[in-house]
Amino acid sequence: MNSNRFPHGVLSTALALLLSLNVVTSFRPASTTSTMTRFESNNKQQLLPIIASEQRIRRWSSSSSLFSSPDADPEMISEEDDGELLYATAEPFESEADVAQAANELAAKNPSIELHTEIEQSFLKYALSIILGRALPDARDGLKPVHRRILYAMHQLNLSPNLSHRKCARVVGEVLGKYHPHGDMAVYDALVRMAQDFTTHYRLIDGHGNFGSVDADPAAAMRYTECRLTRLAADTLMTDLSENTVDLIDNFDGNEMEPTVLPSRLPLLLLNGSSGIAVGMATNIPPHNLREILNACKALVDGRNDPRKEVTDEQLATLVPGPDFPTCASILGTAGAKKLYTTGNGGVVMRAVTEIETVLRGKGQTSRNAIVVKELPYQVNKAALLEKIAALVNEKKLEGIADLRDESDRDGIRVVLELKRDAVPNIVLNNLYKKTQLQTSFSGNFLALFPSEEDEDALKPQRFTLREALDCFLDFRFKTIRRKTVNQLEKVEKRAHIVEGLLIALEKVDEVIELVRSAPDQASAREALMDPEGIVKLSQEQADSVLRLQLGQLTRLNQGKLDEEKKELNERRKELKRLVEEDAAVNEVIVEEFDEMDDKFGADRKTVILNDEGELNDIDMVKNSRSVIVVTRNGYIKRMPLKTFESQGRGTRGKRGTSGSASSMDDEVSHVITCNDHDTLLMIAQNGIAYGVKAFQVPTSTRTAKGTPIPSVLPISIDQEITTILPVSEFSKDEYIVLTTEQGWIKRTPLDAFETISSRGLTIASLGDGDKLKWCQPCTDDDDILIASSRGQATRFSVEKFRPTGRTSRGVRAMKLKEGDTIADMNVVSTAISEDEKKKEYILCMTKQGYGKRISTNEFRSTGRGVGGVIAIKFKPGLEKIDKLSCFCIVREDDEILVNTSKGVMVRQKVANITAQGRAATGVVVQKVDKGDEITSVSLVPMRADDHSNDIEIEE
Repeated sequence: MNSNRFPHGVLSTALALLLSLNVVTSFRPASTTSTMTRFESNNKQQLLPIIASEQRIRRWSSSSSLFSSPDADPEMISEEDDGELLYATAEPFESEADVAQAANELAAKNPSIELHTEIEQSFLKYALSIILGRALPDARDGLKPVHRRILYAMHQLNLSPNLSHRKCARVVGEVLGKYHPHGDMAVYDALVRMAQDFTTHYRLIDGHGNFGSVDADPAAAMRYTECRLTRLAADTLMTDLSENTVDLIDNFDGNEMEPTVLPSRLPLLLLNGSSGIAVGMATNIPPHNLREILNACKALVDGRNDPRKEVTDEQLATLVPGPDFPTCASILGTAGAKKLYTTGNGGVVMRAVTEIETVLRGKGQTSRNAIVVKELPYQVNKAALLEKIAALVNEKKLEGIADLRDESDRDGIRVVLELKRDAVPNIVLNNLYKKTQLQTSFSGNFLALFPSEEDEDALKPQRFTLREALDCFLDFRFKTIRRKTVNQLEKVEKRAHIVEGLLIALEKVDEVIELVRSAPDQASAREALMDPEGIVKLSQEQADSVLRLQLGQLTRLNQGKLDEEKKELNERRKELKRLVEEDAAVNEVIVEEFDEMDDKFGADRKTVILNDEGELNDIDMVKNSRSVIVVTRNGYIKRMPLKTFESQGRGTRGKRGTSGSASSMDDEVSHVITCNDHDTLLMIAQNGIAYGVKAFQVPTSTRTAKGTPIPSVLPISIDQEITTILPVSEFSKDEYIVLTTEQGWIKRTPLDAFETISSRGLTIASLGDGDKLKWCQPCTDDDDILIASSRGQATRFSVEKFRPTGRTSRGVRAMKLKEGDTIADMNVVSTAISEDEKKKEYILCMTKQGYGKRISTNEFRSTGRGVGGVIAIKFKPGLEKIDKLSCFCIVREDDEILVNTSKGVMVRQKVANITAQGRAATGVVVQKVDKGDEITSVSLVPMRADDHSNDIEIEE
C-alpha cells in the first residue's frame, strides 16, 4: 500500500464507521434481490460484496477474488463458486472487532482501495441528490419535488376544487407508491404545510380537518384529515398539463410518468416563498403579494416589448416594496428588502401589530391599560412567545406587566397583556419588541434551482435577485406558451386536414359511396380513396375519417357545419401561427393571463410597511423621568429619582443624599445636577477631556448608598476628577458651549461638535500648568457671561467679546483675579428676553457656610472682558477668612433648587423663600451647615409646563 492510502488499522475503523452509518449498501447472496455497490478507484471499478445492515453483517460465499473485474456480472456470483470460503452464517458480527477484522481481510486481499477517493465521490453524489431532489425549489414553478408530486398525484386522483375532499392517507399512499419513495410523514408534513393558511400565503391544498395552528400544534393523523386542490392550484398549475407544455419522465420504477416541472402561470417561488437546507447550502425565500409580483412581471414584459420601457432596480423596488406575510403583522422600513432583492441576501425586520386598550379588572371593575397583540410576525410560535414573556416577567427582566391572557379564537389572534398602574405602555411595548419575538427578523437567502445556460434540461443551484427570479419565470412561461401553441397548432392543422377531406368526400359523395360499396373490404376501400389516380385523392387520415362517416352525416346541414368549422380552424391556425412566429404576441398572452389571475386571486397587501427601520435603542425602553445625578470627590456616581426629595422650607437641615460622613473626606459630594433620563450628560474631567453618557445609563442607587465607581461608567482613572456635568437634551447648531477654567480662562465651541461624543472621551480644551477645567454651560451669540470669584467679585460681558474656537484651543482671559483668588462659578445670562422677564430673573448667590440671597441680574451691567469686576456679596463678620462664594447661578422665583453639602446633606426648596437683596448684602441662612461641613453645589430642578405638583411626577 502506497503512502497516500490508509493503513489497515485506519481503514478498518473507517469501514466500520461506514457500515454503522449505512453508507455501504446492504449486500446479499446472488439468490436474493440486492443492489451491488461499486467502489470506484482511479483505475477501475471493483465490487465490494459485503452484507451490511444496522442489525447484522453476514459472510457469504464469493469467487476466488474478493473484487471481481469490472465486466463481472453480479448475478453470476454464487455460493457454489470456488475460492477461499467467506461462508454464509446465521451468526451476526456483533462486535466492532469483528467488523474491523472483516475490513482488514478485505484490505489484505486488495490493498488498492483508496477510501478517501470513494468517500469524496459518494458524498458528492449524495449531496447532489439532496440538492436536486429534496431541499431546493425549482425557480420555474417554485416547487420542490415532493410538493410537485403531491399536487400531480392529487390531479391524477381528480381531486379538483369542485369535487369532494379525499382522505389525506389516500393521497400520501398514491404519492409514495408512484412518485416519491420516502417516508410517509415527510410527504404528509409537506401536504399539511401547503394547506396551512398561516404558513402558505396562497394555499395550494384545501384541507378539511385539523391541520395545526400557530401554537405549533401538530396536524391530526392523515387518516382523519381530508384534502383537495384549491382553485388557485387547479387554475394555475394543472390546466396546461395536457398540452405537452412540460416534459414527462419515468418515475422511480419506470411504471408511471411524472412531470419534471408543472406549467405554472404564477411565480410561486416568490408568492409562497420556500425554505430548505441542503448539503453546504440553504434557501429561505419570503412570501410576496400576488398583485405586486404580477405588476412587476407586466412591467418587465413591457420592457421586453419596448426597450425604452425597461424597468430599473429602483422602479422594481417601488412595484415590490417588500414581502407580504400570511400572518400580516408589519415590516419596518424597506432597506432590508432592497438589499435582499438586489443581492439575494438580507434581512427584513417584522413587528407584531399591537394596540393600547383600556380593560376592566376586579370586582370593582377598575380600569387598566393593556397591550393587545392582534397580529404576529411570520413563523412565530404563539405558545412559545407567551411562555417567553411569562418567564421574563417572573425573572424581573420585563417590568410593568400584571397579567397575561390568550384570548385568541377562530376569528383571529388576541393576546392581552395587562399593565401595572404605574407602567408606561410605550416603554413596556419597546421592551417587548427588544426582548421577545414580537419583533424579529426574517433572514432571507435567495437560492433555487435554475436551468443551465448550456443545457436547459439541466438544473443548477444559483443565488438570485428579484429581477433574475422574475426573468426566469417569464422565460419559462414564454416557452410554456410557445410549446402549448405548437401543440395546439398541430391539432388544428390535423383537424383542418381531416375537415378538408370530409368536404371533398361530401362534394363527390356518389363517387365515394360507389368506391366504398364496390371495394371487397375496408382496406381496399381505403386504398381506393387514397389512389392518386383516383377520383378523390385523399390522405390516409382523410380516408379513415371518411370511412368512419355515417349515412346520417351525408347531408347538406353537415356540409354547412364543416364549412363553418373549416373557417374557424383557418382563423385559429392564423392566430396560432402568429404566436409561434412573433414573440410580442406571446408576451401579450402572458399579460392577459396575469390580468386574469389578478382578477381571480389578487388581493391587497396584508403586511403593512412602516417607515421606521426598527432599530430599538436602549433609550426607547427607558421612561424619561427626572433624576438627580450625584458625584462624590472619591469618584462615585449614582442616579436617584427626583421625587426622593420633597420640597422643604428655608433654613432646614435637609435629607442625607449620600452615605458620606463627617469623618470621611473622600465621600464629599462634588456635583449634584438634576436632569431628564433621556438627556446626554457631558461629564468634563479636570484635564480637559469630556465624556458623553446617557443619564439613564448611570446606575441607580438609594438615597444613602455610596454609588458606583466612575471608572465603571466611564473609561477614566480613579484619580481623575469630574469637575462639571452638563445635561444636554438637544445638540442645536445655533448654540455653543462656554468652558471656563479655575484660573479664569474662557472659550466657546459649537455645541454640535459634541454630538458624536461617546463614553470613550474627547479633548475639548488645552490647559495650563495647575489649571483645571471647572465649568461648562450652553450659550448663544445673544447671551452674556456672568462670572464670580470665590472672594465675592463678579463681572459680566457679552459672548460676542470672544470668538468661537476649536475643541483643542485654550481660550482667552475671562476675569482679572487677585492673588489667591479663583473662579467660583460661571453663568450664561440671556439678553433676548423682554424687560418683564428680566425683572423676574435673579442671581442666586450662596456661600459655603449656607448664607444666600437673590440679586436682580440688572444690578450687574455689562463691561469688558478681563476686568476685576464688582462686589457680588459680602461675607458675615467673623467668617471673612473661612467663608467663600460657592454658588452664583441664575434662577426665577418659581424655580426650585437642590442644595448639597460636602457631607451629602441635601435640601430641596423654593427660590421664592430666599430673600432678594442688593449686591452689598450678606444674605440670609438658606441651609444650616454643620461644623466641618460646607455647601458644595446648588442645582436647579428642571420644571415642565405640565407640572402641577412638586411632589408628583408627570410623564409625557
